[in-house]
Amino acid sequence: MTKKTSRRQQILESLAHMLEISPGERITTAKLAKEVGVSEAALYRHFPSKSKMFEGLIEFIEETIFSRVSLILNDEPQALARCELILTLLLGFSERNPGLCRILTGDALAGETERLRNRVAQFYDRLETQLKQILREAEIREGVRTTLPVNIAANLLLSAAEGRISQFVRSEFQRPPTENWQLQWPVLVNGLMKEALVSS
Repeated sequence: MTKKTSRRQQILESLAHMLEISPGERITTAKLAKEVGVSEAALYRHFPSKSKMFEGLIEFIEETIFSRVSLILNDEPQALARCELILTLLLGFSERNPGLCRILTGDALAGETERLRNRVAQFYDRLETQLKQILREAEIREGVRTTLPVNIAANLLLSAAEGRISQFVRSEFQRPPTENWQLQWPVLVNGLMKEALVSS
């Protein structure tokens, strides 16, 4: 690993740490430079703007989540189990990375460029599209279909996970997003799937 790469990584890790320890606070490049132990000019040698630093963290979120979603899709054939594993992955990742939850909820992006907020919206849209695809394929693969229209069912599932991440941020990371999830999941999906009607 080159020195340049490790310094870049250090800056991103410091930014994530500051988002965690300073809930609700706006992070300035001056504060971040102090946390990293470098000058502001040194920060800008690795990232042309603070916006690019946030983008680096969003890329990390996307790569981590979607690479693991691919593994789930390869390893788990059942639709509801896939949905549960994907949402549990999202909640577990959020719990282990509290600072990044402030990005996922948009809390840390207030006053930043609209492009960053759009990028987070696209992250959730991509997850929702994945859930829709899984639920649509369930009819072909398993002979079952959702009791709600697929887009509404996928939105309901993702909304439950998003709400838990928001509660985590709102509680200043005191209410873990995975808390009682295993108890709530069966209730959330009870009656979500039914056997597809076979046309004669």
